[in-house]
Amino acid sequence: MRKQNIVVLILLLISIVGCNNKKEVVLEKEQKGAFPYQMPEEKPNRPLSAAMKRNYDAYFGVRPESNELYTQFRYTKLKGFDYNDGDGTISRRDPSKVIFANGKYYVWYTHRETSVAPIGIPRASESNDTIPSADWDLSDIYFATSKDGFTWEEQGVAVPRAEKPNPGHRSVTTTDILEWKGKYYLYYQAFSEAPGKNGGDYCPVAVSYANSPDGPWIATNKVVIPNGEKGEWDQHSVHDPFPLVHNGKVYLYYKSDFGKSDTTKMVRMHGLAIADNPLGPFKKHPLNPIMNSGHETTLFPFKEGVGAFTIRDGNESNTIQYAKDWVNFEIASTVEMMPNAAGPFIKDAFTNTKNGRGITWGLSHFARPHGDWKRNHVILLRFDCDLSQDIDDQSMKRHHVIPKYDDLFRQGLSKSQKNRILKETNQLNKE
Repeated sequence: MRKQNIVVLILLLISIVGCNNKKEVVLEKEQKGAFPYQMPEEKPNRPLSAAMKRNYDAYFGVRPESNELYTQFRYTKLKGFDYNDGDGTISRRDPSKVIFANGKYYVWYTHRETSVAPIGIPRASESNDTIPSADWDLSDIYFATSKDGFTWEEQGVAVPRAEKPNPGHRSVTTTDILEWKGKYYLYYQAFSEAPGKNGGDYCPVAVSYANSPDGPWIATNKVVIPNGEKGEWDQHSVHDPFPLVHNGKVYLYYKSDFGKSDTTKMVRMHGLAIADNPLGPFKKHPLNPIMNSGHETTLFPFKEGVGAFTIRDGNESNTIQYAKDWVNFEIASTVEMMPNAAGPFIKDAFTNTKNGRGITWGLSHFARPHGDWKRNHVILLRFDCDLSQDIDDQSMKRHHVIPKYDDLFRQGLSKSQKNRILKETNQLNKE
């Protein structure tokens, strides 16, 4: 019996060695030669560089056209908004998410209408009750509706500035919408002093609620997300509140500016606060900041996770990022001509979805369309894209945008840069 067991064991070992040898032969055969001309859609079983491993492991597709989180952006002027011939006295900026209710689209946004254009944050000490420091100073929250998403009708004030001494008595700005159990909530930055005073853009987040998107809106006159304590990353600002529903809770993302000193420039990163109830209490996530780059907040449920626009600022700007767990973001694609302060139309923003469908359009803003700081104002516009599981618009998946010839020279050298280059050339001639 013992001899039979030994024989069986030997045969088993021979079989295993033979199988391994066959695998080694196959593997060796697959590894021979250069990387194939027709790039495999599946990760090949061969030695790969770090870049090629990343191409297969880090993205939703090995090519931009197959990556569901890659897109180009298209822009359209909106009808229905007047800007007083662009003289800087009327501004509309920072649109909320777009929602559909009562047979039409709704959007909320920062609306400033002052007798003069902003004088600028560096001159904030000169601002008063009629002269704004920044474009978002002395603002109220307005809303507009549309039947088609292109032509809009302004409905007027949704949330006005609060009465003193309530938060937001100086300005209420940069709002976003949440629908929760049949009610609506607008979160916004609540300024009690002119932006730029006391060395920052200090504002906590406040909230108003209503039974209808048409209002009336009831202000709680309370801070729902405070600024951080002195020395914490968000001590000066809690900007761009952006609520979504996940795991039966309110996930509210925000942005903060920090890190500025006499020798360093400001950085901008994103944080997250979570609550069981729209009115709080909100608890800031212990891993904040949860994104290391980005300006305004723009996010959307995608599959089991959440996608995010990483706009303008930071080492990872001009990317779309993804967090399967809604907290730990990774780069999903690099993109061009991203919309600033985008408010997308998200069908499943508040449905507690486990399979987010993505987005195809929304509203955004564009600052100083005439390029003149003395007439500083911002306009609303529409963007379209393909960041959706439900469409495949290959015209949105082109690999790059070719700028017009004249546009290149708008990014020309400054006078000081030209002088530096001239000095460098003169120094070479002396050597």
